[in-house]
Amino acid sequence: MVISRRTRENFEKLEEDQVYELADALSTLKGLRLAKFDETVEVVARLGVDPRKSDQMVRGAVSLPHGLGKTVRVIVFAEGDAADQASEAGAMEVGGDELAKKIEGGWQDFDIVIAHPAMMKVVGRLGRVLGPQGKMPSPKSGTVTPDVVKATTEFLAGKVEFRVDSAGNIHVPVGKASFSAEKLVENASTFLDLIISMRPATAKGTYLRNVSISTTMGPGLKVSYGS
Repeated sequence: MVISRRTRENFEKLEEDQVYELADALSTLKGLRLAKFDETVEVVARLGVDPRKSDQMVRGAVSLPHGLGKTVRVIVFAEGDAADQASEAGAMEVGGDELAKKIEGGWQDFDIVIAHPAMMKVVGRLGRVLGPQGKMPSPKSGTVTPDVVKATTEFLAGKVEFRVDSAGNIHVPVGKASFSAEKLVENASTFLDLIISMRPATAKGTYLRNVSISTTMGPGLKVSYGS
């Protein structure tokens, strides 16, 4: 990739240890856009938790006020009227055993898996496939629910699942670089405020240890945010 002189000069102005306010970080990143495509903006929060302990697992979903700016592929495990309604709501695939077999056969062209509780006997056998991808349905993230229509609508509108990884980090996309800085700030703040509110009672010391924000091709900028 050829980097313009202006972009290169802007990169050189960045200080490695500089910490930005959220709005300033987003404005800076928008000015450093490298790619010709519309880059994704991502927030990474490092938490002071031990993910090996079940009572310190931070997992859930957040509805971003301005969505993600991309098409989300949702599949639903449901039967009867719930299946018909989920399909009408926009789910790309709806089914039961046959859908599970399709996934077991290697199909992975989807982003979100939603399941009616009655279908977990079918979905449960997909744990080895969906678990490592972070796509296994869970009540905590709102993807195991009797109201599959509502869940489908919310995730298509920009609701995002998140889960702390083994290093204590949570990665969440908060929009596209083409979004206004104001919309990106609102999306990122919504996510970070929710994370802060989910602090486990057993977490010791500093909870929100580090926050950084980046675009697909851009640098990661450190951000100062409330703890």
